[in-house]
Amino acid sequence: MERIFLSIIIPCFNEHANIKRGVLGEVRDFLKDQDFAWEVIISDDGSTDGSSELVEREIKNWKNFRLLKIEHGGKPMALWNGVKASNGLWILFTDMDQSTPINELTKLLPFVKKGCKAVIGSRGTGRKKFPFYRRVGALVFMNLRRALLLSNIKDTQCGFKLFDRNSLIKYFPRLSFFKRKIETKGWLVSSWDVEFLHILDKNGISIKEVTVEWDDKDISQSKGGYISKYFRESRDMLREIITVKLNDVRGQYN
Repeated sequence: MERIFLSIIIPCFNEHANIKRGVLGEVRDFLKDQDFAWEVIISDDGSTDGSSELVEREIKNWKNFRLLKIEHGGKPMALWNGVKASNGLWILFTDMDQSTPINELTKLLPFVKKGCKAVIGSRGTGRKKFPFYRRVGALVFMNLRRALLLSNIKDTQCGFKLFDRNSLIKYFPRLSFFKRKIETKGWLVSSWDVEFLHILDKNGISIKEVTVEWDDKDISQSKGGYISKYFRESRDMLREIITVKLNDVRGQYN
């Protein structure tokens, strides 16, 4: 049996509207023409809007697509369960809304051959269709984060990321997220990306940032946002980044 080269993990929490747009069909249409073995795992994080049922119906007769249902635990938990269920030598994280379309994978794969263990998509500083306050907020967040951590990386928050399996298995469980005892409610926005990339960087894992196409196509209701919610999430993310910096000073990631 041919070893699976790439596992694609798509976290899902109340994505009914995005799924109805046909995003999974777009993923399938791209992958079926590739010359490597692949699998797609949709990791449903306890959706309450019928997302998992819609996925089940859509992929019922599709080869190499699987639905994984877990209890609601937040995006890092959905991703980690997907990683554990996967078989690929390489693992791609991509969001259900496909704001970065799956065909952008062709920009990341060349760096696998160059020995990079982590290849991350970057939206640069532009944000199509972002309201002004979010563009300003993204710029402020990036500059504050770079002053504290990962100064050589522009965009840590793009959901399009490719990792080698061994790096994920070894370092992803070290996230502070998994040590918390609080109950997760709703689609939790956090800075797990920053912490994980920092852990990789501290342990000598090469990270390549690649500019990818990105256009906000998310029409789901669960992650949408009022201004107050956006600023509250931004505040929480900055607090988490400061915590990561303090953990680093204490030598937690050595």
